[in-house]
Amino acid sequence: MKIAVLGSGSGGCAVAFDWAQHGHDVYMFDFEEFHTNIEVISKKGGITSTGMLDGFAGIKYAGHDMKTVVEGADLIFVVGPAYSTEPFGKAIKPYLEKGQIVIVCPSSCGGSIIFKNAIGVDLLDDDYIIAETSTLPYAVRVTEPGSINVFLKLKGGLLIAAVPSKYTEKVYNLAKDVYPSLVPAKNILQTTLQNGNPVIHPSVSLLNAALIERTNGDFYFYEEGVTKAVGRLMKAVDEERLEIGKKLGIEIMRDPEIGVKQGYMQEATYDKGFSEANGFKGIKAQSSLDYRYFNEDVGYGLVFMTDLAKHIGVETPVMNSIINIVSAIMEKDYRSTSNRTLKTLGLDKYDLEKLREIL
Repeated sequence: MKIAVLGSGSGGCAVAFDWAQHGHDVYMFDFEEFHTNIEVISKKGGITSTGMLDGFAGIKYAGHDMKTVVEGADLIFVVGPAYSTEPFGKAIKPYLEKGQIVIVCPSSCGGSIIFKNAIGVDLLDDDYIIAETSTLPYAVRVTEPGSINVFLKLKGGLLIAAVPSKYTEKVYNLAKDVYPSLVPAKNILQTTLQNGNPVIHPSVSLLNAALIERTNGDFYFYEEGVTKAVGRLMKAVDEERLEIGKKLGIEIMRDPEIGVKQGYMQEATYDKGFSEANGFKGIKAQSSLDYRYFNEDVGYGLVFMTDLAKHIGVETPVMNSIINIVSAIMEKDYRSTSNRTLKTLGLDKYDLEKLREIL
């Protein structure tokens, strides 16, 4: 198959490497402002990986020509942080062909809907099949331009859903050979809520804020950053997330439980489960608080979850407190600046029963 990958960060490179290593023709795109990895990959003709995925995989094209990348693609991956989904959607719009299948990887809370809005189609439009995953299939970091280290490829617990959900099985069947850990989800509300990053990253970062600022992140985020108290805060956030899922009629797994299923963790607890997890070993903290662990996982993830909770009548005092405190220490009103709310997704006009029906 021809596989298009939009995004050349850690996740995009891992997706491209994995599909190329499985024998597919991979074409990569990124915007010119993010040229470093793309230029090196183009020059050497592929991506080098160490760790769980190892070797060199050839890439057919890596550059800034969207038409070349998307034309005739059997499967299109949109891989990047939450703020990249809309720009990728707007950039691909002139070249997207009816019937093509897009996977937003990961969802980062309603990413498939953001993408549909960006290409200008209705939520229930099926000229283009848009899907999303609950998380990135890898724990991965770029080690140098054109090279990655894959700490882990998920062994299970990777959810996928299309919108409308009647197309989930079709997308699942296309992707399952490369991602045997895939599980078809009930709908995109399940993939959105099963995203563990808003549970984990803001809690650990907030309770280690002084250490991050003092050391510029020179410590191990999970091994040294997670203690019993930090675990208790993560658990409190997780409890609220589970209540949102319960009200929606969606089964959401506790984060440590899915962490074990995915292969990150060996113990399903909120403290030692994270600090002693084989899949998190060696991952350093961010060098600054101005990072996606707040900007994305609070500004997009927790803001969306609390907005959804309010809409369906679920209380989220702990999530709200984290948003308030992080907004104060970052001097940024994450609620007013977020583009991941029910209103921006066009879901605010639907009540609880209608949300269940249309998605």
